[in-house]
Amino acid sequence: MPRRPLALFGGTFDPVHYGHLRAAWEAAEQLDADVRLLPANVPPHRPQPVLSADQRVELLRLALAGQERLQLDTRELDRDGPSYTVDTLQELRAEIGADRPLVLLVGADAFAGLPTWNRWLRLFDLAHVGVLDRPGPARERPADLLRQIEERRCAVDGAWRDRGAGCILSLGVTGLDISATAIRAELEAGRDPRYLVPDAVREAIRERGWYRTQ
Repeated sequence: MPRRPLALFGGTFDPVHYGHLRAAWEAAEQLDADVRLLPANVPPHRPQPVLSADQRVELLRLALAGQERLQLDTRELDRDGPSYTVDTLQELRAEIGADRPLVLLVGADAFAGLPTWNRWLRLFDLAHVGVLDRPGPARERPADLLRQIEERRCAVDGAWRDRGAGCILSLGVTGLDISATAIRAELEAGRDPRYLVPDAVREAIRERGWYRTQ
């Protein structure tokens, strides 16, 4: 019988907020999976983080306290250079073996840009891809990605658990329109991001003066 799936949810988490946490939690529930949050060291497709790796990890630990299904994985922070997802998946696959289902969770916008990722077709040899679909218009998907969707589409309640990798799954998640960029802007302006981030995260940011305009 296949082991419980392991899912990965990457990002800069600068700072971690309820949009991240709720999407990861709903994916864990739908997939009946353990989910690891992986903060990136040097993200290849977005601006570099404002906070240091240690600061972002501190906030993630506060956000994840009190539950066990969402876990923290800092392996990308331990590697030098760009945080290429394919390298992370290869490393993790070597640890867990070939048979355990591994799911890479990506937002719908990021998924549309998948063909620009480093060795993107190799991702399907290493993991399933779970697309976090929120309500609203979707970004146009290129033809080479549409071909992969046609070949690899699987239902969440289907037989993908019998395979370690190779399927594309669509996961409907709550559309929380929260962005780390907007939260940083609130903090820089001296406003309170209450109800956008967990209280423990909010208090730590306030006490340390992070993201304030110097």
